[in-house]
This record gives sequence, structure tokens and C-alpha cells, in this order.
Amino acid sequence: MIRHLYLLIIAVFFLAACQSEKNQVKGSADYPDLVALFKTWRTFENPPLLDGAPDYTAASFQKRQPEFKKLQAQLLAMDTSDWTVAQRVDWHIVWAEMNGYDFNERVLQPWARDPAFYQSLYTDRSDVPAHEGPTHHGVTDLWTYTFPLSSSEKKRLLTGLRVIPPLHEQAKINLTGNAKDLWIAGIRDIRTQSENLQAMLDLPGVKGDKELESTIQTAITSTDDLAAWLEKEAKTKTGPSGIGKENYTWYQQNVHLVPLDLGRRSHAPET
Repeated sequence: MIRHLYLLIIAVFFLAACQSEKNQVKGSADYPDLVALFKTWRTFENPPLLDGAPDYTAASFQKRQPEFKKLQAQLLAMDTSDWTVAQRVDWHIVWAEMNGYDFNERVLQPWARDPAFYQSLYTDRSDVPAHEGPTHHGVTDLWTYTFPLSSSEKKRLLTGLRVIPPLHEQAKINLTGNAKDLWIAGIRDIRTQSENLQAMLDLPGVKGDKELESTIQTAITSTDDLAAWLEKEAKTKTGPSGIGKENYTWYQQNVHLVPLDLGRRSHAPET
């Protein structure tokens, strides 16, 4: 009886080991596979559309999480021991980008905590490569346009402006956070967007173009409606906006790759 039980235990461990080996991601040692993975990753990172706007709903993130974990596992399984320094740097850049996605999904969640995330119109160029602070994937950088617009540039602008109404409707569902200061500051940004949209009506070539005027007016109405909703909801917001030293330290070390530890105190040398 004991012998049979012993054999049964061995069989269970053997099957478990086989299943574990089957589930492991086979690592690649080829740099071109990193390049291919990077392209797949960048395609994945751009969210799907919902009613013409990027989809930041909780259901969307939950649905996409298994695919993210799969891409992350493929990266971590790579053998870079024989790669050049430059190739290893590339690996770390992809690793940092994936960490940034993971951090946003787990901790920062600007689509749920920060109304300013839903600002779509930017009139000035940022002094950083992209934008300062979290921004969504469908923003319109007005500074990239020259007015009056060519037909192709008009089409591009209309496509961007038409993201605003459905994204604002999504915001009313997604914004469930309790970060009071972020909420109040976000109202200001959304109100400023309405003013900038209004100013667009006076740009060369806009006045008299019924399609542009109508699209801008629709965006203004949507922006004002979101601002009013935010002001109403602001009365219920009481929580902190910070994410804590531990989270910020992880972010600096694993996303920006800066060896900063906010948990350590700095002491001036004794004299």
C-alpha cells in the first residue's frame, strides 16, 4: 500500500514537471527576434478603439493582460549573454517600456485617477520628446499644423478632433479614482482645452469651412460637458494624489532606469 502511494506521488510530481516545462517560454538568443518582439510590443501597446477613441476601459485592460504577460515572458526568456553592449541596451529599453506599461496598469492608472489624461488638444510643443505627464494615444498637437490647411492636413485634424467626444463619454465611466488634487487640476486643463478649441475657429481657413466648424463646435460642447461633470464629481473627491515612495522608487529604477531610492535618507557629512 505504501509502495503504491509512493509511486503515485512520483507520478504526480513527474506530470507536474512535464506540464511546467511545457508552459515555459522558449528563450531566443537571436537579436533579430528582439527587433521583431519590439515591433509586436509597440503594436500591442497602442490600445484598440472604442467608438473611434482609444479604449481605456477596465474590461479592455483585463482582456489584454494575458497578451501582455506573454510578450513580457518572451522578453525575459531571451538569452543575451553573447550579445553586444548596444544590443543589450536595446533589450533593456524594451524591458523598461514594458515595465512602464505594467506600472501604469497597476499603480498610476491615469485613465482612472487623472482627468487631465483626457486632454486631447495641445497648442504648444513640449520640451520633452513626447508630452509631460500621462497622455492618451489620440492627442492632437495643433502646433504641427500650418493654417490654412491642405486637404490631407485637414483630414488629419478632423480625425484627431473626432476622438474628443467619444473619449469624453468614456472618461465619465473610467474616472473612478479619488485623487482630489489631480481631479481639481484636471478640471483646469479641460477648461483650457475648451478655450483653445474656441480660438481655433479664428484660425486662417477655418471660418467658413462648415465641416471644420461643426467638428470643432462638437468638440467644444463635449469638452464643456466633461468639465461640468468633473466639477460636480469633485465634491466627492477626498483622497491623496501621490503614489508613495516605494512605487515611485520602483518607477525610477525600472522604467527610467535611474538608481534612485526615495526610501533612503541623505545626510550631510559632519564637519
